[in-house]
Amino acid sequence: MPRIAGVEIPGNKRLEFALPSIYGVGRSLARKIANDAKVPVGKKVAELTTDELNRIRAAIEGGVKVEGDLRMAIRSDIKRLKDIKSYRGGRHTRNLPVRGQRTKTNSRTRRGNVRHTMGSGKRKLEKK
Repeated sequence: MPRIAGVEIPGNKRLEFALPSIYGVGRSLARKIANDAKVPVGKKVAELTTDELNRIRAAIEGGVKVEGDLRMAIRSDIKRLKDIKSYRGGRHTRNLPVRGQRTKTNSRTRRGNVRHTMGSGKRKLEKK
């Protein structure tokens, strides 16, 4: 299993399905990286030569933010929104949906399955 951008890439998968195991790389970006590195997309990772792996590493390091750099950038963007007290920053602070979704229903994931109305939700088992 080769290591690219600090992540172990599964060797039994095709390149376009293995590269998305890196945080920040999806399928379309994986195809673009493979094309830039001049490596066939359908080739399995275990069959890649060291030269091909080095070209893929160079293509990823060339201009794509992945893993720690991307996580740090996202964290700093959210912190900036909170610091300037924007509407979106306030939504992040209060753990509510940020992108305009409704909250009367359907925000269970973001709010952590909180039920506010009386009598709604799961009943606790009464012990006898």
